[in-house]
Formats: sequence, structure tokens, C-alpha cells
Amino acid sequence: MNAGGEMGADLALQDGRARTGVSLAIIIATASVFGLTYSLTAPLVAQLLIESGMTETLVGANAAMHAVGVLMIAPFLSQLSIRYQPKRLIVVALLMSGICLFAFPWMPSVWLWFPLRLILGVAAEILFVLTETWASELSTDSNRGRVMATYTASLSLGFAGGPLILSYTGFDGLLPFAVGTIIAMAALLVINMPGLRQPAMVSHGHSNILRMMRLSPIAMGTTALNSAIETAGLSFLGIYAVRLGWSETDGAQLITVLMIGAIILQLPIGWLADKVNRIGLMIGLTALSAISAFLWPLMLTVEWLAYPALFIWGGLFVGIYTTMLAIIGSQFRGADLVNIYAAMGLLWGAGALFGPTLAGGFLDVLPHGLPIFVGLTCTLFLIFVFYVKKSAIRAPEANQS
Repeated sequence: MNAGGEMGADLALQDGRARTGVSLAIIIATASVFGLTYSLTAPLVAQLLIESGMTETLVGANAAMHAVGVLMIAPFLSQLSIRYQPKRLIVVALLMSGICLFAFPWMPSVWLWFPLRLILGVAAEILFVLTETWASELSTDSNRGRVMATYTASLSLGFAGGPLILSYTGFDGLLPFAVGTIIAMAALLVINMPGLRQPAMVSHGHSNILRMMRLSPIAMGTTALNSAIETAGLSFLGIYAVRLGWSETDGAQLITVLMIGAIILQLPIGWLADKVNRIGLMIGLTALSAISAFLWPLMLTVEWLAYPALFIWGGLFVGIYTTMLAIIGSQFRGADLVNIYAAMGLLWGAGALFGPTLAGGFLDVLPHGLPIFVGLTCTLFLIFVFYVKKSAIRAPEANQS
């Protein structure tokens, strides 16, 4: 009887682990749709609006509608996830994404693309926050670094997918929008696969987004840093490479190499995050990212050095975000974790809004403005992390006195 009971318990444990593994694979695959919808629509819609005769200012206003959608939905995601559960909300978000992408070329006026971008922003925020929460909830302290590294790699794969699709479909006609729609619908089939384990969305206190921002300033700073530099790099690395003598095609290849590094190197960084002090790892990755960014003017002028340098830099920099996800996942659970990620979504929007603007200003003034902007931003974040750590140490002492 005891042997049979132990065997049954072992089988149940193995079945639970298998279901968790399948669920993680489904959620991580679904997460890539967030990056894809953004990286596909951003250059596609911008180019088509310019061709329609809109000014750069209006094109920027259209892009900002994505951030407006994020701001609209983020404060309500925690309560919505408790009431409706993550799977149902993700299904709605994928339907919204697919319908909006398909609707763009059918609109009688490009002015109607503004509300469509807003709705895409709402859908993207739901996907970003709830898949991140779900992946973290299904992981444990012993494997969270590796799980979140795989998740981050999937996001980066999505970001790389948009430009890749456009390189084959071009910018004209229905095709690029149709491909995006098909991918969103495919993700809808994936999320409805059997055996999916849902996390229990229970609030562990009366928390809100503003409170979570105060509790996790490093997470907020990391998110803003990641989005600001990632969007600035996607916008200006090719332009900077041309300044250094690269052709436009080779400059685009440099961006691809950077993104490949951001994908592949997350797995060893995630393994490392499960073995060492995560804050220390984050500090080390930030310092290396800052130093190597300042060296771009030298490294990017030597072809055999430029490709491996950007490959490694992409992995190190995105590893900062991966490590932060592992830290956050070990501190918060359930609806509180949704609130943290919702707040991070707001900071992601802010970084994506201001990062390219500042990077463009640096490039206007300085010939090596892009690496200077990237290096300075990483350095400022490093100073911020040390300040927050110092404040956290002093806080208990102040309370005792």
C-alpha cells in the first residue's frame, strides 16, 4: 500500500511538472506576439502615414496612441485578472490585436488609424503584463532566472520578427497586415491548447500601481532603461552605422546581430541568475553595457570586431531586464505581481516615448551621439541602483532612531 501510494504520488508529481512545462511553453510562445505587433506596426504604419502626406509630428502622435492605450488599461489589470482570470483576458487581447491589424488597410481614412493604435496599445499591455505574470507564477525560486530568460528571449524574438516580416512582404498592400493577423490568430489557437495551468489571481494586500512603483523602483528603472535604449537602438543604430561608413544593408545586419545576441545569450544569463546574487549580477551587466557602449566608435569601425561586439552587447544589455524579472518574481505573487508588471508597462511606454527622442537629439549634436546616449543612460541607471540600495539600507536605521 505504501509503495503504491508513493508511486502514485511520484506519477502525480511528474504529471504536474509536465503540465507546468507545457503551460510555460504556451505562455512564452504567446508573449512573442506582444513584441511582434509593436515591431511590425511601428515602422509599417509610420512609413504609410508619411506616404499619405502626414508630417513627422503627426506620425509621432499616432505612435504615442500606443502609450495612451497602455495608460488606459494598466490601472485596471489587477482587478480584471482577479475577476476574469488571465487566459480569458489574453484571448480577448489576441482577438483585439488580430482584428485591429486586419482593419488598418480597410479604413476609409488614415485618421482612423489613431484609435486603432490605441486599441493595439491596450491589447499589447494585456499580453505583456499577463504573460509575464503567468510565466513568473509557474516558475520557482530555483529556476525563475532560466524561465524569465526564456521569456525575455521570446519577447526579443517577437521584436526581431516584425522587421523580418516586412523585409519579405514589403510595406504596400494588405499582405503585411494580413501576416500579422494570421500570427495573432495562431497564438489564439496556442493559448487554447489543452492542459494549460492557470495561476490563482489572489491579491495579497490593498496595493495599487503607484504603491508598487514605490516598492520596486529598480524594476521601474530597469524597464524604462530597457525600452528607451531598445527603441532608440532599433531607430538609430543603422543610421549611426552609415555615418561610420557601413552601407544601409550592412547597418541593418548589425541590428539583426544585436537582436540575435539578445535572444541567445539570455539562457546562460538566466542560468547565472539562478546561481549568484541577482542584484550583483544586474550591476555587473549594467557596468559592462555602459563601458562597451562607450567603445562603439572604436569597435564598429572594424568589421570583424563589430559583429561579435554587438552580439555580446545585445545579450548583456537585455540580461539586465531578465535578471530584474527574476528578482521581482521572487518577491511578489498573484494580483500584486500583475500590479508590478502593469506599472512596468507604464514605464516601458515612457521609455519608448523619450528614448528615441533623446537619442535623436544626441545624434543631431554629436557625431557619436548614439553610443554616448546609450553609455550615459546605463551609467545613470547604475548610479540610481546604488542610490536605491543605499536608501534601503538606511531606512531600517532611520526607523530605529
